[in-house]
Amino acid sequence: MTTQNQKLKMALTSTPMILIYVIAVFCIVVSIRQPAFLSPATAINIGRAGIFTMCFAICEMVVIISGGIDVSFPAVGCVAMYVPLYLNYHGMLPDNVFAFFGLAMFIGLIFGILNGILVSYLKLPPLIATLATSSIASGGLILALGTREFTTLPPSLEALYRVNLVTYTDAATGFTYPLTILFLVPVALCVVMALVMHFTMLGRGLYAIGGDANAARIAGFNVRLLQFFAYIFCGVAAGATAMIYTTLMHSSTTTALMGDEMIIIAACVVGGCRLTGGHGNVGGTILGVLLITLVQTNLNMLGIPTSWQTFAVGLVLLLGAILTSIQAKRQTKLGKI
Repeated sequence: MTTQNQKLKMALTSTPMILIYVIAVFCIVVSIRQPAFLSPATAINIGRAGIFTMCFAICEMVVIISGGIDVSFPAVGCVAMYVPLYLNYHGMLPDNVFAFFGLAMFIGLIFGILNGILVSYLKLPPLIATLATSSIASGGLILALGTREFTTLPPSLEALYRVNLVTYTDAATGFTYPLTILFLVPVALCVVMALVMHFTMLGRGLYAIGGDANAARIAGFNVRLLQFFAYIFCGVAAGATAMIYTTLMHSSTTTALMGDEMIIIAACVVGGCRLTGGHGNVGGTILGVLLITLVQTNLNMLGIPTSWQTFAVGLVLLLGAILTSIQAKRQTKLGKI
């Protein structure tokens, strides 16, 4: 087989292409069973449902590429969404969108710095370090502020919630489907991080330390600083994402995001990130999030009970792990690693 044919075969059987095939087959099957799936309303619902998953997945992708893992972002997000509303409710924070998001991102920054210290300075395994941070954040929040649930947004966040990019009205049912302007946040995040990861020394450094930290250090990369960036970025972005969640869901509790870490990691792995680090990209992560969001939001259209959702996500994660393993073996065989 010629080199050109080998490249073509690799491209057509790469992880992103396989994900595209799976997504296409899933959409065809669902649309055959439920023709309403092909309406603009479905696209809007998927777009809204994927906002939080996409933002969290991009955060986690950066950490995984750098050779680490972060399971603390759901707990950090809970703190970041709960504290601003708690302070506002007690008159200690002004009703201002920038104040809410600024405080949420600052809280994420603090926890990101903590994770960076534990991993880069104290050399703790990333999983253990972020598990500890998660427990500290979750337990400390409940001990300090209680478990009150906020279900009414301050006026400034309510005003933000009502700003939409587009609104679709189904002629048959009369239902309206708005697409919030906050959808632009994951779009901008994906574009920026794609540029950073592929065209800057920062991105190359993250790939380098994920592939081999010692080799990256010899090559002149500041491993400790890059690890700090990965965890700080994850923390800050998780704080902002949590406030988006509060705005769109009209709810803020101490446990709202807990348990989401496995789904987010699944999206990254399915998209081509290797838990050993050094591999992955924004495009693959987008496809991973899209596949998982489709599975989560459209199982009922196939007549499958929503109670099977966790099982289905587990199958998707297994698929991603198998695909990643196969791709790694193929690239090794071809001498590309």
